[in-house]
Amino acid sequence: MNVARSFNNWRKYRQTITELGRMSSRELQDLGIDRADIYNVARQSVAR
Repeated sequence: MNVARSFNNWRKYRQTITELGRMSSRELQDLGIDRADIYNVARQSVAR
């Protein structure tokens, strides 16, 4: 993996964590995400 791709993946990962972390537990529940799963969801968003 090149440096630019790694950086973009890291940025996408951090952005996903930040956005999901700002949501209330109710909003996350509406999406079917538990607060404890935020890091896993972020990891999956980069893997796609």
